[in-house]
Formats: sequence, structure tokens, C-alpha cells
Amino acid sequence: MSMQSTKNLPILILAFLTFTLCSFSQENEISDPLVTDRPDATEASSTVGKNVLQFETGGLYESFEANNIKSENYTYNTMLIRYGILDNLELRLGWDFVEGVTKVNGNKLDNVTSGLSPLLLGVKIDIAEENGAMPEIAVIGHVFPIFSASEDYRPETTGVDFRFSFAHTLSENSSIGYNIGAEWGNDSPETAAIYTLAYGYSFTDRWGMYAEVYGDLPEDSSANHFWDAGFTYLVCDDLQLDTYFGTSFTEGQDILIGAGLSYRVKSNQTIIETINNEKTNTHTFNRNPVI
Repeated sequence: MSMQSTKNLPILILAFLTFTLCSFSQENEISDPLVTDRPDATEASSTVGKNVLQFETGGLYESFEANNIKSENYTYNTMLIRYGILDNLELRLGWDFVEGVTKVNGNKLDNVTSGLSPLLLGVKIDIAEENGAMPEIAVIGHVFPIFSASEDYRPETTGVDFRFSFAHTLSENSSIGYNIGAEWGNDSPETAAIYTLAYGYSFTDRWGMYAEVYGDLPEDSSANHFWDAGFTYLVCDDLQLDTYFGTSFTEGQDILIGAGLSYRVKSNQTIIETINNEKTNTHTFNRNPVI
């Protein structure tokens, strides 16, 4: 295989997967909007629905430099699998494969860290639908068992977090979402409050963008505040691509760059129920896919 063919291989694989997934989606065409928990830090305030399986994955690069010491992290897989066991309840399973590199005065050190971060196990429950000034609300909880992590990324204590997720529709093309919660972990005895606030806008039925601020406020340490922004493209009803970038307001992150995709699989029974529901409804509002 030539060097040029090797360089084009990832593009060819992506094109083949896109064609295959969208062909399957069109055979089972449904108009439910695809709502994902990526690429922003703000978790969506809705579950995927009963018998729906959704994969959300991607990669990212982030770096931070201080006193001529530069830390770089490459995350090759940010997989989150969501499965709806009820109309308002989903199970969540996630994991990351991370490689950490340290450079001193531009020279790469030999102590490269790599491996799986702690597994994410969790649930999301829909609490309320949007009604006028009342936002759509969901609650999300996760646990991060230490036994699931590789040695380089294994903490001393099990991490836990929870958050309430809210969403308001601003117009036919825009919405805001925000999360409020707390987390315990990262080998710290402190409780840290967490927050996110995201604005999403749809340019067309397929193109969207978002911008957000997010961070955490530990009990006895300095707060961490970040921002990011990005774009989404809905390839077909069940496949969305995304890309994003960001940095921190406080110390800790010089640059964040990432990209990924989300894909939804519905059972035949779910497709039939969706079609029947569409026949009884005269109007369906497509929420912004970003948040």
C-alpha cells in the first residue's frame, strides 16, 4: 500500500461507516431529534428513550504549560454508551483511553503514562418536561470504581458525582442548557460543586453550534473555570459529527481540541411506536441537537 493510500485510509473508513450507518437509518426513518451528551460539558436534560441504544465517542487533545514544563493529554476514546430501559430512565457506561506526555524545555520525558481512566457507571432520569417558564429537568448520577482503571490512572478512592440538568427553549433555532451538581474524587477529600451553562443554535436542520462555560468550585481550593465552543453536523437522523475547541479562564488548560460522533440504534418495536405516535401528533418540535 502506498503512503498516499495510507494517509487516506481514515477518511475512507469514515466515509464507509457514514454510508453504512445512514443507509440503515433511512430504512428505519424516524423524525425524533437526536439529542446527545457531547461534545459540550453540559449533559442533556432528556434520556434516549425506551429500547434505544446510543453511542457517543471521540478524541481530544489538551495541554498546559507552566515554568517550561508542558503536560499534554491525548484521549483516543471518550466512549459513552446510553441505553434506555424505560421512557424516562437510561443506563450509562463510559470509559476513556488516555496517554499523558510531559515535556521539559521542549524535550519529551520517557515517563509516558497511558491506559484506561476509571469506568463510568451511571443513570439518568427524566423528572419534568418543559412547560412554559418551567425547564425540562433530569437528574444524573455516576460512580467511577477504581478497580476498572489502569495503573497509571488508578485513584486511591472511588469517585462519585451527580447533577441536575435543565434546558429552556429560546426560539425555534436556539436553546440554553445548564447543569448544577457536585463531585467527589480525584484523591481529594474535598467536595466540589460543578456547574455548566451552554447556548446552542441551529443554523439549518443539519448544522448547529454551541458555546459554553463550565467549571468546579472545591471547598478549600481555588476554583477552575473553562470555556469551549464547537459545531455539530447531523449526517442523518441517527448520526451526528462534532468538533470543538476551548481553554481555561484559570490556570490548568492552555488549549482543548476535539472531535467525535454520536450514533443511535432503535429497536423495531421502538420504531413502530414512534411512527404510531407521529400519526397521532400534528406537530413535532425539533430541539437543537447540541444541547
